[in-house]
Amino acid sequence: MDGGLDGKHILITGASGGIGFETARRFLQEGSRITAIYHTEKRGLVSLENSYTDMLICVQADVRSEESVQAAFAEADRRFGRVDIAVANAGIANHEGVPIHEMDLDQWDNTLAVNLTGVFLTAKYFFQNLESHPKDTAALIMVGSTAGEFGEAWYCDYSASKAAMHGLKMSLKNEIAHLAPKGRVNLVNPGWTMTPMAEGALDDKRMLGRILQTVPLRKVAVPSDIAGVILYLASDKLAGHVSGQTITVAGGMEGRVLTDFDDNI
Repeated sequence: MDGGLDGKHILITGASGGIGFETARRFLQEGSRITAIYHTEKRGLVSLENSYTDMLICVQADVRSEESVQAAFAEADRRFGRVDIAVANAGIANHEGVPIHEMDLDQWDNTLAVNLTGVFLTAKYFFQNLESHPKDTAALIMVGSTAGEFGEAWYCDYSASKAAMHGLKMSLKNEIAHLAPKGRVNLVNPGWTMTPMAEGALDDKRMLGRILQTVPLRKVAVPSDIAGVILYLASDKLAGHVSGQTITVAGGMEGRVLTDFDDNI
C-alpha cells in the first residue's frame, strides 16, 4: 500500500540502534530522504549510506546538547530542506538495574537527559524547522516504552523518562497544529524488543520466561514490528487523522501474569 512517503524528508535520532536503523531502512525503501542521527558509531548505517547515496545523510549528534541538536537540524535542512517528519527514537537504559536508594544522581540525570531532554530538543528544533518552512502537514513520532506505563523495578530513571513522554505528546499535538494545520504528534510504546540494548536480558531464559508470562502472543518484538507502526504514523495517507495517540507494540502485554512460567522457557 502506498503510504505517500516517497520524497518525504525524515529525521531519525538514535538511527544506528536496532529500532532506529530498521526504521531508517524501511523509510528508504519507501523512497524517503533520511537524516540519520547517531551518537558515537554509525554501525549498520554505513551499508545504507553505500546503497542510498543520494537519499541518506548520517549526522553525528549528542541529543543531550542543544548546540549539537541545533546543528544537526541545520545540516538536515541544508541537505534536504524542510524536515517533514521527525522520529525521536534515541534512548538509553542501564544494563544493570539499580534500586532507587542506591542510584547515583549522575545516572538519573544522564538517563533523563538522553531519554527526555533529547526528545524535547528534537521536538524544539523540528518545530522551529516547521516554522521556517510553512506547509500543511508534518508528523512527530516519539518512541517511548511500556516501562512508562507499567514501571520497571530497578529502572526507575528509565521508567520515569518514558512516562513523561505522554504529557509531552499531549501538549505538542496541540502546538504543532499552529505551525502545520494538519500536523500530528503520536507516541509508540514498544515492549520488550530484540535490540542490542535488550539482548543481554533476553538471552537469560528465566528472564525471558518471566517476560512472556505477561504477553499473550508469547514472543518478544523485533525492530521491524516497531518500524512498521512508525511508518504508519508518519503517513498522512494512512494516519492523517491520528494525533495525540499512544500505540503500544508489545504483543498484548499486561501488568498481570497470563501463562505459566514453564510454558515460556
